[in-house]
Amino acid sequence: MIKTYGLTHVALRVKDPDRSLAFYEQLFGVKEYFRDETSVQVKGPGPYDIIVFEKAADAIPQGGIDHFGFRLTDPEHIGQAIKEAESIGAKIIDQGEFSPGLPYLYIEDPDGHMIEIWYE
Repeated sequence: MIKTYGLTHVALRVKDPDRSLAFYEQLFGVKEYFRDETSVQVKGPGPYDIIVFEKAADAIPQGGIDHFGFRLTDPEHIGQAIKEAESIGAKIIDQGEFSPGLPYLYIEDPDGHMIEIWYE
């Protein structure tokens, strides 16, 4: 076994890195910390999370990733998550509860990446 700090970043193929930055900034409060000609990197919302928005002509997600998730700190915040997602035009795919008191919400970002917002 090798020692690591765990999963440190996710790189997403997107059509417009600035559009993706605005979406994730408004919904999750990420902060830009690096930019070059083809990508924007952001920190957050967790203290060690990095998301990279890589410009690609074909922003269709590749590989076997179905979705990625952001865990809520309080199950009561699911209503706020729904309102915020709707306010920025996120497509709501599904919402409900895994079991009583364990809510979830699935949305799509502007490039069709599925995001789970949930509590456990």
